Amino acid sequence: MSENIFPQLIFSARSISGGEEYAEFPAFGLGAELNRPDSDAISDRLLVTINADKDFEGVIRIAMPVGNGSPRFYLPGFMYGTNRGEAPLKTDSLTPRLRIEGEFPSSPWWMVRADRLSHPCALAYTDGRVRGLAAAPYFLSADGNILEWYPGSAGEFLQYAGFGCSLEKRELWYTLGYENAPYLFTDSHKYSKREELGDNCIRLKKGGRITFRLYCYDLKAEDERSIHDVLIPVYNMFHEEPRKCLTVPDTIRDISEAIARDAYLADRHCYSGFVFDKAEGYEYRILPSISWTNGLAASVPMLMSAHTLGDPEMREQALDSIAHIVSTSINPANALPFTAENDGVWSNRGWWYDKQPTPGHAAYLVGQAVYLLLKAYEWEKRAGTIHDDWLEYAKDVIAVTEQSRNADGEYPYIFSDRSGAGLAYDSFSGAWCMAAAAFYCFITGEREYLEGLRKSEQWYHKAYICRGECYGGPLDIDKNIDSEGVLSYIRAVRYLHEMTGEECLLDHMRDALYYEFTFKFCYNSPIKVPPLSRVGWSSCGGSITSVTNPHIHPMSSSVIGEIKYYLSHRSDEYVAERLNDTILWSCQCHNTFDREFDYGRRGWMSERFCYSQGLLTEHYPDGSVASTWFALMPWACGSILEGLNSLL
Repeated sequence: MSENIFPQLIFSARSISGGEEYAEFPAFGLGAELNRPDSDAISDRLLVTINADKDFEGVIRIAMPVGNGSPRFYLPGFMYGTNRGEAPLKTDSLTPRLRIEGEFPSSPWWMVRADRLSHPCALAYTDGRVRGLAAAPYFLSADGNILEWYPGSAGEFLQYAGFGCSLEKRELWYTLGYENAPYLFTDSHKYSKREELGDNCIRLKKGGRITFRLYCYDLKAEDERSIHDVLIPVYNMFHEEPRKCLTVPDTIRDISEAIARDAYLADRHCYSGFVFDKAEGYEYRILPSISWTNGLAASVPMLMSAHTLGDPEMREQALDSIAHIVSTSINPANALPFTAENDGVWSNRGWWYDKQPTPGHAAYLVGQAVYLLLKAYEWEKRAGTIHDDWLEYAKDVIAVTEQSRNADGEYPYIFSDRSGAGLAYDSFSGAWCMAAAAFYCFITGEREYLEGLRKSEQWYHKAYICRGECYGGPLDIDKNIDSEGVLSYIRAVRYLHEMTGEECLLDHMRDALYYEFTFKFCYNSPIKVPPLSRVGWSSCGGSITSVTNPHIHPMSSSVIGEIKYYLSHRSDEYVAERLNDTILWSCQCHNTFDREFDYGRRGWMSERFCYSQGLLTEHYPDGSVASTWFALMPWACGSILEGLNSLL
């Protein structure tokens, strides 16, 4: 640990009555007292007291220089490296990016409210070191005093803190009060410029003071994975468990029975993508696809639930949907499955079609569909029924996808709808093809593809996982950074390890889990928007979807079985705690009674949980914003069902 952290902190402020620039403390009558009560092998714990010689209303900023070179910043859930600031900016889905020079949506610096991050810390990797700041994500008021929040503390919510980073100044920032600057992204298409100071301010009367703990980090680092050496103690300091709601069996029963009862469309051989509960009855938005947002992403977890519950009618629904896909979806030109069905006609023109860089089969859907089909095969076989046609379907598709790797070992982003050749690469999407092939080899005992799979696994690990920058998973975010794509890699590595027993694969699985955990909340954010605020919903254990879509999606719950597998081979208290968080979180996201979340019936759940100012685009009838989506979404429910069923 560096001995130079303590004097390097820079204190500045911006007043509500001043301009946009931050100035040094004396200009505002502010002072700072620093004490170093103790340190450990990882951090300096500083006790910081801010004093006001006169009334102050504004934002206070503490900056920490991170050294020379070209820093890569990590504000977990919000900024990874530069958020691909070096990549082309002209995309449909916009997200904050770091560039010294460039136009919107890039900027040389960003500031954000603390609850946009999954952990209250800001880190930077540069010059073979990881440096960082961690502190309370918000402040409380108690007996007229301003107090930092920490787990178990008492007081009324007062104000959020904030975090930021500057590529230009090579600094990390922590703020009392906050700014969303230079822009606030509500979603990838809705944004607003920096606002005037007001409700986001911290206020001190003359003679007032605020005392809080600031944790400073400066560690030697082999590569970007060393950020986890900071994130683990930050998790331990700020961790709160999710609320305890229902049991795992009760959650499976509630959700699956609701989908079977309210979402299955027998004449279409599928579940509706959305179900809206209108005054005149249910309204369906089918959103037809082979996986991801419908299809096997809904029917396979429902099949698993049917076996868990011993429900033959639920099983028949799921089997009907799966059989329809297997018997009708293959493109005869290349033996790959079409990805969407509209009015009985299969094609690759799903709702995401215009987001693709080129026409063709999206590897994200192709690989995921085959993986899920194999999971259905495994569950049916375990119960005594063998579906040879399912295995043949998977075998034929994998024979094509396994020929498509480029020289690096990476699978395509898009396959040609004529020949099946790879048309675009440079993305994590294709890792679903790796997961499908690894699962197929595990189930069948065939080893023809194993050498190629090991090469691909090593490439994805080196190029994406080690850099803490997995991009190009789902097609709706224009190759921005996300948590969804890595879930395929985690599955692939699990089955490669089951087949080979190679210890390094457990290391790689750990690295991928740790990356996914950077998106997973470690505390329960003080949500202010209903219905989540009223229900008492917990953010801890839920994972932010991406830097582009700032909401929590249940997809990360789908790898509960893989986390359990890892822990069966490795003792890791951190991973065990994260598993517990994920299970508890998964059991408190649906209606436990009709309209608990202000819509729908018991068991209904949407995909959207808004933990911050992001994605507040749903509205109540009176026009006020809502923190969830008012619809039953079976494919989103499927992520929780897949994960929880793997425990039983």
